[in-house]
Amino acid sequence: MKIAMFTNTYLPHVGGVARSVSSFAEAYRKLGHECLVIAPEFEESIPDETNVYRVPAITNFNDSGFSFQIPFLGNVSSQLDAFEPDLIHSHHPFLLGDTALRSAYTRNLPIVFTHHTLYEEYTNYLPFDSDFTKKAAIELATGYANACSMVLAPSKSVQELIRERGVSVPVRVQPTGIDVDFFANGQGERFRQAYGIPDNAPLIGHVGRIAQEKNLHYLAEAVAEALAAAPEACFALVGSGEEEEQIRELLQSKGLEKRFVPTGSLQGEELADAYASFDLFAFASLSETQGLVLAEAMAGGAPVIALDGPGVSDVLQHEKNGILLSQDAPQAEYTQSLVKLLSAPAKLKEYASAAQETARQLSIQSTAAHALELYQECIGSHESWIEGTGIENFDKVIASLEGELQLLKVKTATVTSAITD
Repeated sequence: MKIAMFTNTYLPHVGGVARSVSSFAEAYRKLGHECLVIAPEFEESIPDETNVYRVPAITNFNDSGFSFQIPFLGNVSSQLDAFEPDLIHSHHPFLLGDTALRSAYTRNLPIVFTHHTLYEEYTNYLPFDSDFTKKAAIELATGYANACSMVLAPSKSVQELIRERGVSVPVRVQPTGIDVDFFANGQGERFRQAYGIPDNAPLIGHVGRIAQEKNLHYLAEAVAEALAAAPEACFALVGSGEEEEQIRELLQSKGLEKRFVPTGSLQGEELADAYASFDLFAFASLSETQGLVLAEAMAGGAPVIALDGPGVSDVLQHEKNGILLSQDAPQAEYTQSLVKLLSAPAKLKEYASAAQETARQLSIQSTAAHALELYQECIGSHESWIEGTGIENFDKVIASLEGELQLLKVKTATVTSAITD
């Protein structure tokens, strides 16, 4: 099978979608299939990468860490003509996702869309964030999904959510798998030595983009109180992003700078070593669609404490492989859970063993095999694009949103002018 995957974010960017696309692409190739990834350029290039076509892009848009394609699409069409895909897989409902949809439509190919993200949680990166832009983001993703042949939801909770929002095409649950053996073989001692963390110090860890939508201020406050109650413990923050300095200042203001270990973004063995060094993984994001980072942490042997956001409960089982708190859990309750587990080494060990078993059930080999079965289902049921459905309906959604957006801009400009004049 030949699969062409379109994504707005890819390596070397560190994020869930980038890791998902790269993991599946590699797994498909190992299973004997061909996969072409079409992705934007980034400031940092990867030398000698193969089976990847890079599209010119604006890098680090609005300090988000993401790249956004520019209107010139280069040689995408000729790349697809040469590759001759059997199916197109889109990972976003805009930018290169739009190109993916039109490419499938003009070639009469089935197109699969993975609804990776709750897009309304990311409108803060737009210069005019508002309730309207959040609503527009939901409608855009729903309209795009209904223009595709099949939608993949990374968790059951997301499947239910997008069906409630009006996605009417087939929706299948397809989690992203992880390289269990890779993360299980991390060397925690090596990470601790590299960052000067004592071998016997209880270590709370977090991995991810340090961004507003990740709820890290809540997490940092809770961890800071836990460190105050557990004077031997340390906190390792792995990642980078626009909130990094604020988190650093918060920990320093509480006199915890000597027990706070910000590492920046890590990849490869360094990331596996970090996971393996954690006694406990702390997570508070409510904007995730799957528990990929939780599964990675569990593979490294770290039980998890997290808020019950979308996708989290698909991985985290309360009082089995960690602690699952309600979405609106007070910060004090989160702190109490951290302190309770840190002071119960036998319970930590029990949860760690269960966490590793959970991770084994989410291996990339098994999830990739399942995804290929869904591709075959999609190809087998595809006949042709039916007039009055698909891209025509999506174009109507876009036209409606653009019209409303222009009206919103005019209203905003009028109000601003009245205030400032």
